[in-house]
Amino acid sequence: MATLPELLRERGIQPSAQRVAVAASVLDAGEHLSADQVLGRVRESFPQISRATVYNTLNLFVEKGLLRQLALTGGHTVFDPNTARHHHLVDEVTGRIYDVDWEAIHVADAEHVPGFHVRDYQVVLRGRRAD
Repeated sequence: MATLPELLRERGIQPSAQRVAVAASVLDAGEHLSADQVLGRVRESFPQISRATVYNTLNLFVEKGLLRQLALTGGHTVFDPNTARHHHLVDEVTGRIYDVDWEAIHVADAEHVPGFHVRDYQVVLRGRRAD
C-alpha cells in the first residue's frame, strides 16, 4: 500500500508536510468532515497552519480526485474520502452522514432525464437509526 506522500505524488501533488497532514486527517478519517473539522485536526500537529492552506489543499484534493466535495446537510460542505460510486444517508438526529452501497439503492433511468445529459447522480436519504 502506498504511503501518503506516494499517493499524493501519484496524483500530481507535491507532498509538503502540510498537505500530508491534511491528507492524514481527511483520507483516513472514515467519516465526512467539514473543512473546519479538518483544520482542527491538522492544527493538533501543525498549530501554525492557516485556514486558507487547509481550504486550498482540500480543493486541490477534490480537483485531483482524492476527495469528493458534498453539500448534503443545510448547505454545509463536507469532504468524502470515498470516491467510489455510493449514496448517502443523513441521520436527522445526529447529523452524521453514512455511506450507502451503490447497489443497495435502485434508481430507474437516472441517466435519461429528458433535456439533460446526466454526468453523475447519487441518492441522499434522510432518516434516523432504527432502534
